[in-house]
Amino acid sequence: MVNWNKLTQQNQIQEIISESKETPVIIFKHSTTCSISATAKNRLERQWADAGLKNVKTYYLDLLAYRPISNLVAQTFDVEHQSPQLLLIKDGVCQYDASHLGINLNEVKKNIA
Repeated sequence: MVNWNKLTQQNQIQEIISESKETPVIIFKHSTTCSISATAKNRLERQWADAGLKNVKTYYLDLLAYRPISNLVAQTFDVEHQSPQLLLIKDGVCQYDASHLGINLNEVKKNIA
């Protein structure tokens, strides 16, 4: 089971940068009205238990409710906005990002190792 932390405040982005210097951080940007986004989120959650990523801190961003924060995430980590989108943050920078059904936990694991 993924232990989602809700990303709802702009100041959390600086916290994520700091946290990522100690442990990898995932940000999952989700559109609550998009069936592809729901499929990607469900697949991620189903695969999580067997992925061996218990040391990774996870954030969930409802980009419809918090679009300005989503834009700030894209700007801060120098990635193009997508939805759904998964970003892996390590040492304060985005090491991996993927969108739609290209989100792959095996790729996340490779980028953590």
